[in-house]
Amino acid sequence: MARKRRKKEDTSSSGGGGGGWITTFSDLMSLLLTFFILLYSMSSVSLEKFQEASQSIQSALNGGASVIEGSTVEDIETEIETETIEEIIDPELIEMYNEVVAFLEGNEMTAQASVEYDKDGIYVNIQESILFGSGSAIIADSGKNTLNNLGELIQQFENDVVIEGYTDNVPMYNADFSSNWELSTGRALSVLRYLSEERNIIPTRLSAKGYGEYHPSVPNDSEENRAKNRRVNIVIVYDQQEGVGTDGI
Repeated sequence: MARKRRKKEDTSSSGGGGGGWITTFSDLMSLLLTFFILLYSMSSVSLEKFQEASQSIQSALNGGASVIEGSTVEDIETEIETETIEEIIDPELIEMYNEVVAFLEGNEMTAQASVEYDKDGIYVNIQESILFGSGSAIIADSGKNTLNNLGELIQQFENDVVIEGYTDNVPMYNADFSSNWELSTGRALSVLRYLSEERNIIPTRLSAKGYGEYHPSVPNDSEENRAKNRRVNIVIVYDQQEGVGTDGI
């Protein structure tokens, strides 16, 4: 009888500690939640799948608060996009961009040129109507005034400069140019020569490219859009390797 009684007591003791598995399970769920958050912070994930995972974990935790509660998909996308841009764009490039914007505003040139940037450099966009006549690569007087000011801007930096010519998709053929390829290249070269010969930009800093009609900024589906595509970009090239020393090589 004592043996049976002792066995019953052991069973009771075991049963008394049976609630401990809940604590272990709760710890496991917490670790899984932490793991998902860690994956989310270290990688690019599908927001929909992340929400599904979050809701699944929330259900497993009996209604615990969602890790993305209070945030919309748009909020998370904006945060990811901002973090991505900050990782890619060098702060020095952003500072250069701000200097270019300030220059254009200070010289009242915002109606003549627009500016944008990416990791490769700063793009000063000038519409064809300011620089050239229709089908021509001869710089107009209004274009010379604009390039005079931009030449002063370029002198503030030591970066290489690429002149890019673009056209719309209307076929080109006249005595000077047999296609939009030639027209876009001729215009880029005209701007390059003016900056070199009239504004004393060091020639080794300059190069020119003609893209013809094949890199439109907007669809060529209206006269307004075609006018936007007829443009010249002055690209202040940003090279992250510039200024990096050779110590230790």
